[in-house]
Amino acid sequence: MERADISAQITSMAQKAKHASRVLRAMGAEAKNTLLLEAAETLLAKQVYIQRENSADLAAAEAKGMGSAMLSRLHLSDAVIQEMVTGLREVAALVDPVGEVAELHRRPSGILVGRMRIPLGVICMIYESRPNVTIDAAALCLKSGNAVILRGGSEALRSNLALATVFHEVLQRHHVNPDAIQVVPTADRAAIDVLLEQEESIDLVIPRGGEGLIRAVTARSRIPVLKHYKGVCHAFIDEDADMEMAQRIVVSAKIQRPSACNALEGLLVHRAIAGDFLPRVALALHLEGVRLLGCERSQEVSTLIEIAEEGDWGREFLDLAMVVRVVDSLDEAMDYIDCYGSRHTETIITRSYANSQRFVQEVDASAVMVNASTRFNDGGQFGLGMEIGISTSKLHAYGPMGLNELTTRKFVVLGNGEIRA
Repeated sequence: MERADISAQITSMAQKAKHASRVLRAMGAEAKNTLLLEAAETLLAKQVYIQRENSADLAAAEAKGMGSAMLSRLHLSDAVIQEMVTGLREVAALVDPVGEVAELHRRPSGILVGRMRIPLGVICMIYESRPNVTIDAAALCLKSGNAVILRGGSEALRSNLALATVFHEVLQRHHVNPDAIQVVPTADRAAIDVLLEQEESIDLVIPRGGEGLIRAVTARSRIPVLKHYKGVCHAFIDEDADMEMAQRIVVSAKIQRPSACNALEGLLVHRAIAGDFLPRVALALHLEGVRLLGCERSQEVSTLIEIAEEGDWGREFLDLAMVVRVVDSLDEAMDYIDCYGSRHTETIITRSYANSQRFVQEVDASAVMVNASTRFNDGGQFGLGMEIGISTSKLHAYGPMGLNELTTRKFVVLGNGEIRA
């Protein structure tokens, strides 16, 4: 397809999404829930068709040499389909935030002033590999009253288009404009560039994938972008930590799902307990296949720790590897996090209330934890239900993005003929 044709197609999609978003703004919670529940049933009814299209994507990806881990992410197995069905039903069960009016108060002039929660408008989601994101994003955007344009990875194009038909069938059945949920039908990368120019129609871009994708989207976009570059998460083991608890948390946070953005990537240990704690935790991690890269002081107490190179500090491994550093104090640990952290998730293991409160107040991250695994930074674990991603930028959301984070608030004024003097 020529660039001019792609430009015309994407511009038309954005304009249609903006038009459709007006219908969604006025849709009540019951109507949206009905659409979501029917989408769950339709997904099951179309499972054979969807998996056939997914098999074509898998075959093409395998022929191109895609690795087993990426193929696994691309695969829409029976279990993944069931997870998507469950997710749709869970989103339907969530409280709808749209239309809620809060902080209503009367001013001296006589007017009543409040703030109403409203949809953002049109969201563009750019993501890689996992076609289940198509269902997750569409469900959350529909429930929050936003139209959405979905641009998945080229390797999942047929899968994503098949999944989109689930919503299109349901929307048409209820006489709702199907342009509310659209999948970009081309794998040409030029489509992304055109999408990122549609500032008149699209209100927010959410990229979800590797750091390279997110930085590229941020650099090119004329539209506000919610960013999550990487998840470099740390645990600081304080001098009076419960060492058994600390070891359990560290090992689990690293090995439970090492490819997750909230997996542990760095271990900071107070020098007062390094001699006792590090040999124990290093052995436990070694037995799980974790490669440890550390500072010279950490190597002095454990032969299982290799010397770290400068580029290892602040690195997102997404694998069974992590860095280890011995620090002299809480302040040194927080300085290290300021320098090498990614504002994703940080945790302190301590029995000191004063130190835990300093850590919570002074560490800048979307989630700061005390005596808990970094793996808890997740919309479902925080009670938000399904999430669309984790933002490490502060405008307008910080942390897991559920329904509320896909809305904003406008002022509503109720009067009875008042005029400004």
